[in-house]
Amino acid sequence: QVQLVESGGGLVQAGGSLRLSCAASGRTFSNYAMAWFRQAPGKEREFVARISSPSDTTGYADSVKGRFTISRDNAKNTVYLRMNSLKPEDTAVYYCAGRLSYYGSLESGAFSYWGQGTQVTVTQ
Repeated sequence: QVQLVESGGGLVQAGGSLRLSCAASGRTFSNYAMAWFRQAPGKEREFVARISSPSDTTGYADSVKGRFTISRDNAKNTVYLRMNSLKPEDTAVYYCAGRLSYYGSLESGAFSYWGQGTQVTVTQ
C-alpha cells in the first residue's frame, strides 16, 4: 500500500500561484509514477499532470499546459504541483494519485492509490 497526503491548497486570486505537495509513505515511492487530478463541483474527476520515475518524464492536460508544473523529490517521497496564472476555472479539489506505470489510461480508475484531496479556490 501507498499512503498519500496532499497539502498546500487554499484561496487565491486569479493570476496568483500555489504549490501543492503530496507526501507518500508505505512502499518505495521511487517505483511509482505519480499524477495530479482535480474535481470541480458537479464534474467528473479529470487528469491534470503526471510524472514518471526516475526519468521524470511529464505530461499535462491541455487546460494547464504552460501554467502548471509537476515535479518530484524521491529523497523526500514527495510530488509537487506548481500552479501559476491561476484562473477561476481551476477551482477544484486536487488529488494526488499513483500507480506503477507512467503510461496507460489517464482515467482516474487506472490509478491505484489516492490521497484525500486539497481544496483550491481561485477568485476573480
